[in-house]
Amino acid sequence: MEYTVEDLSPVKKKVNITVPVEEVEAALSAAIAMYRTNMSLDGFRKGKVPANLVESRFRKEIYNEATQDLVNVHINEVMTALDANPISRIDFDGGQLERGTPFEYNISFEVLPEFDLPDYDGFAVEQEKAVVDEKEVDEVITRIRTNMAELVPVAEARPGKDGDVVVLDFAAFENGQPVEGISAENFQMNLGDRQALEDFENLVKTLSPGEEGEGPLNFPADFINPDFAGKSLTVKVKVHAVKERRLPEANDDLAQKAGGFESMDKMREAVTSSYMQSRTQLVKATAQKTMLDKLLKMVDFPLPESMVDMYVGHLLDDMRTKLERQGKSVESLGKKPEELRAEVRPEAEQVTRTQIFLLRAARKEGVEVTEQEIDAQIQQIAARSGQDYNALKDYYIKNNLIFSLRDRMLADKAMDAIYEKAAVTEVEPAAK
Repeated sequence: MEYTVEDLSPVKKKVNITVPVEEVEAALSAAIAMYRTNMSLDGFRKGKVPANLVESRFRKEIYNEATQDLVNVHINEVMTALDANPISRIDFDGGQLERGTPFEYNISFEVLPEFDLPDYDGFAVEQEKAVVDEKEVDEVITRIRTNMAELVPVAEARPGKDGDVVVLDFAAFENGQPVEGISAENFQMNLGDRQALEDFENLVKTLSPGEEGEGPLNFPADFINPDFAGKSLTVKVKVHAVKERRLPEANDDLAQKAGGFESMDKMREAVTSSYMQSRTQLVKATAQKTMLDKLLKMVDFPLPESMVDMYVGHLLDDMRTKLERQGKSVESLGKKPEELRAEVRPEAEQVTRTQIFLLRAARKEGVEVTEQEIDAQIQQIAARSGQDYNALKDYYIKNNLIFSLRDRMLADKAMDAIYEKAAVTEVEPAAK
């Protein structure tokens, strides 16, 4: 096998490969032998059919098999010889395999750009001290008290207000006819949490227990359920009760019930410790980002298009997920797919630059990610998302996500290695 390499760009290579006749014949013979083993034909014992008859009967399959075998073998040889690590799919372009002639084809793929990393040993960066304000702890305790509050009917006859819970019946109508799917009895509605349509909540806030009312129910044009998007209905409501939350005292009894703490002081210590851990991680991550942004401004390199496209896809997926959580859809934005891609592309390019820089740093620092570490990461993802580990790992493998996961882990390790070599100065946190 002979090959020549063309640099189509700083991030794209083309390899022209010529396979000699001898290898072509050997690959065809191996493919024929495989088909011959299981072939039956009248007049011949199984596995004894002449090779020319086997080739004639299964010509297309045999030539495809031989072609694939040759390409796979030579791609591995070429990648090893070039010490190349493709970051895109490998595109194949070649003619038909024929007996008696060399087989010529080419492959093309993208690679990471080559560039010199700036000197980051001793790089100066400021990092805020990790501190926890007592007011933050107080807010957590208040949230715990709110979650454990007792719901009691309000003493006076009044409409509900933000923070109250209203028990009600409701039903929607269109042209006087009930609308299926928009009705409930003895429904408990939390006022002020913005989970209901504004028209609905405003109507409920006008009604005291025992009162009934009706009003318009206008659905936004980007409502996630297309059956109701942009529609104007009428909603009828009957309020049965208005309840307020009676918060328990912030004492040792609450600490015991909330988390098994022996005292309120111990619970506050635990909350403070948890806050300190997350705050320490946050200020470190902020300092790392500041440092990385400065380092990125010191280098310039081309971006592989396939890598940018991958991150464009990731960002669009994130956009879709966030909109769905808000009860909206991508289509509700009223923009064409190419417009959305253009909008997120600058961010995708920045993510690509960051990833490439860190992967180069990982190579310089000799950072590696083991199979065990990848498995542990997938286990963590599965635990957080409530998915089955084996099913999630199979999904990553089938969708070629293992490599991107490994690269993200490499990038994280590289960032930690860069940070460890930095000259970090602690500063007081900025005033809020």
